[in-house]
Amino acid sequence: MAVTLEAGKPGAKRAGPVPPAINVTPLVDVVLVLLIIFMVVTPLLNKEFKIHLPKKDDNKEQPPPENDTRIVLTVNKTGTIRINRDVIDDNELAEKLPRMLAARSDKVVYFDADDDAPYSLVVQTLDRTRRAGGKAIAILTEKVAQ
Repeated sequence: MAVTLEAGKPGAKRAGPVPPAINVTPLVDVVLVLLIIFMVVTPLLNKEFKIHLPKKDDNKEQPPPENDTRIVLTVNKTGTIRINRDVIDDNELAEKLPRMLAARSDKVVYFDADDDAPYSLVVQTLDRTRRAGGKAIAILTEKVAQ
């Protein structure tokens, strides 16, 4: 911030008191630079996705219970979506999954996607699962036998 006062030249006729003027250009420059820095940095801060992966217990493998009625949703590399080994298309997923979740009290969906599965399809499937009423989506760390 700078203040400019006009000084009279020696011998010049003095017209009266000089009004002070404040130059705010450097202040505006600094504010604009800070604004640009915040606009560039802020979207980068929200790009994290926290995943809590379960720790693998190598000590003992427990067999699944006899009446295993868990909902396992898989997406393979060709984009085929399966619910408990039944092949379904996108439209069926929006209809079938809410009915299956309504019959359950835990609202947990186990999700597995192939490493080469289309990313957009995986994200859409996760979104549809959440909209269908899935309260918890457990991401499987080992491949499901199909």
